[in-house]
Amino acid sequence: MELAGATWPQVEATGGRSVLAVPLGSLEQHGPHLPLDTDTRIAVAVASGLEARRRGVAVAPAVAYGASGEHAGFPGTLLVGHEVLGRLLVELVRSARRSFAGVVLVSAHGGNEDALAAASRRCAADGDDVLVWRAVTPGGDAHAGRTETSLMLALDPGAVRSELAEPGCTEPLGTMLPRLRAEGVRPVSSNGVLGDPAGASAEEGVALLGALVTDLVAAVDSRWSAP
Repeated sequence: MELAGATWPQVEATGGRSVLAVPLGSLEQHGPHLPLDTDTRIAVAVASGLEARRRGVAVAPAVAYGASGEHAGFPGTLLVGHEVLGRLLVELVRSARRSFAGVVLVSAHGGNEDALAAASRRCAADGDDVLVWRAVTPGGDAHAGRTETSLMLALDPGAVRSELAEPGCTEPLGTMLPRLRAEGVRPVSSNGVLGDPAGASAEEGVALLGALVTDLVAAVDSRWSAP
């Protein structure tokens, strides 16, 4: 069920047995070749994959703004702070109490981590059943490289400006992380890419998306029984 298009009697008919999936993304630079809403599109696709493969899931409209302070040096990036995002998530979870068995926060933006951690703690203290799931691709690059480019080629190839794709900073994330936190992305990578999009393909993107959906389904199944 897509929550935005449902009616209240349809939601009521589930008897509070469904799980609400809330996609979390961002509106931030993704190099010269990917759209600003890349993270949001990926989060929505994974949440929709969960709904397609598992009974008893409703997908909420995405939270399309994230904690993206590290990307603020690039035009077009719109962001909210960790405290604001965390409070928003807590309020969304509270409002879902009467309608859903629990909430899974489906995040495809790593910068949301502090807000997710704070919201998770507060929701647990309030007695709300919340699962935080993060889109992580083992071995993938950090930002706007081959991983996200492949995913976007699978989701919307027309949105990828392949002729503009170019490598950025290819140092391991652990090496560049202290500078990223201190200075932001632009001083580390002038084009905003942390990785190399070379070799990206729609076929790889389909496989990556399938693996992410499988991981999310398993996480939800381990938390809640399907109705």
